[in-house]
Amino acid sequence: MAETELKEEQKIEEALPEAMTSGEENPDAGSENDDSQILNQDEIDSLLGFDDEMDGDNVGVMALINSAMVNYERLPMLDVVFDRLVRLMSTSLRNLTSDNVEVSLDQVSTVRFGDYMNSIPLPAMLSVFKAEEWDNHGLMVTDSALIYSIVDVLLGGRKGTPAIRIEGRPYTTIESKLVERMVQVTLSDLSSAFDPLSPVSFNLDRIETNPRFATITQAGNACVLARLRIDMGDRGGRIEVVIPYATLEPIRELLLQMFMGEKFGRDSIWENHLTQELYQTDVQLQAVLGEKVVALDDILNWEVGTQIVFNTFVDDELEIRCGDVPMFRGPVGQKLGNIAVKIDKYVQAQKEDDTL
Repeated sequence: MAETELKEEQKIEEALPEAMTSGEENPDAGSENDDSQILNQDEIDSLLGFDDEMDGDNVGVMALINSAMVNYERLPMLDVVFDRLVRLMSTSLRNLTSDNVEVSLDQVSTVRFGDYMNSIPLPAMLSVFKAEEWDNHGLMVTDSALIYSIVDVLLGGRKGTPAIRIEGRPYTTIESKLVERMVQVTLSDLSSAFDPLSPVSFNLDRIETNPRFATITQAGNACVLARLRIDMGDRGGRIEVVIPYATLEPIRELLLQMFMGEKFGRDSIWENHLTQELYQTDVQLQAVLGEKVVALDDILNWEVGTQIVFNTFVDDELEIRCGDVPMFRGPVGQKLGNIAVKIDKYVQAQKEDDTL
């Protein structure tokens, strides 16, 4: 046992000088490993999302924070709805103002409700509306430029003159009422824009000027934001429609479609429309009093006054056809001096046998 311990001590003593020598030959080996684990300033900025060359909302820590956000592109039918809204508003606002109004859709995006409320430029009017069928709320924000423009147009302001903006005072009752008329028209158009997907009624609940009193959902909830630009000559402004995803949840399956009627390969909207139109179609029916097979030679010998006898009795039921298809059966009679047939039975359609 003693000899074995002595041999192990000699091996350790021989290995120590070699290790010390290798450490002296590569003095920077440990420091290089330490430096490789330290991030430089550019890497830190990129990690935190402060790099100017990259989108700060989609990189680094901001990408992790916004990872729970729902992208509006997951609801493709919203683009169709807001496109319909633009076309409807162009017509309705022209009728309201009797002026040439152009409405354009600037952007449809997804925001957090709290972040959006903090970014609203004041003064502004915040119209809270309720979707009756969905039992939830939405928000429509009208900026000050559009408020003064719509007041100037409705009260007969001259064309080509920009609206006078008076800052630092609350909106008067007249201004609020005029803007409320425009909001009512816009909400009616928004209801019509959603009609092809799902009938819904948007009713104005209240109008606020303080964002604190227009809270309709929690600050962290995702919302769809649609920015609309309204131009009336040299005047105009913006309307922003904010709809929380919780409000759209009842029709989420419909909004996921890439086009109307995509689900299950059927178009329920056109199917219902076609069914209603078919019910309004005029169909020609024929009541067959009797049938008889006659030779062509006999028909050629017919003259005026020739009598043809059918094997039909008074109590027999007549067959009513649509073209060559039998539809109903019933007894024959008279009404107001005309021959009439009472429908008693529906003739089931006969299935054709498939033959190979």
